[in-house]
Amino acid sequence: MPGGRLTQQERQQIALGLADGLAYAEIARGLDRPTSTITREVLRNGGPTGYRADLAHRATERRAHRRGQSVPRGPQALPQAHGRDPEAVREYEESFTTVLMQAGTPKMMARVLACLTITDTGRLTAAELGQRLQVSPASISKAITYLESQGLVRRERDERRRERYVVDDDVWYQSMMASARGTAHVVEIARQGVGVLGAGTPAAARMENIARFVDFVSESIARAAEQARAILHTRPEATAGGAVEPVPDRG
Repeated sequence: MPGGRLTQQERQQIALGLADGLAYAEIARGLDRPTSTITREVLRNGGPTGYRADLAHRATERRAHRRGQSVPRGPQALPQAHGRDPEAVREYEESFTTVLMQAGTPKMMARVLACLTITDTGRLTAAELGQRLQVSPASISKAITYLESQGLVRRERDERRRERYVVDDDVWYQSMMASARGTAHVVEIARQGVGVLGAGTPAAARMENIARFVDFVSESIARAAEQARAILHTRPEATAGGAVEPVPDRG
């Protein structure tokens, strides 16, 4: 499998593949590259509808030039605990961000969530997030507002009254429960449609089926989330040697 940066010819093949409606995995197979490489390349350079091979190639060259001229900033410049490889951490953060974006999270929101999630503390100030991601306070604020609405982060104040943004240990539980609550409105509206469209009519039957399906799935997700949280949730616990180990939370 070839390594290193994508060539201009490979980028042209990516553009052609996107124009033909090929999936990222299919384009990756044609180039003998990992799917994550193609996904990251496209999302970083305009997305599937805005990707241009020549612009993507020039943008990559400019990024490489800036890295060569200046002291690296952001996650790759930060010291890493526990003997972690800084470059490996940076690459993993990019991959995690890409996966969140594929799941439908907007780019900046995905970057902030990934950055918070991979920290040991799970909490950072707006200034710390801005330093790590090299973005403006306004961008951080907008991302946090969105992530809060999805139940993915919360705010707290430290001893110096500074606001910190926190990713809880059960962040996915909170997010799934928020999603389940949101679908309750879909069920309510669908059942209202039954009365408007007339019980027994094909349209009303369709709306009733929608309501039943969404209600069943929503309840199943909420129930599964509760069970998984009770069984699988872990919390950090310090060992005698000072290391932190995950311990099942039984209570």
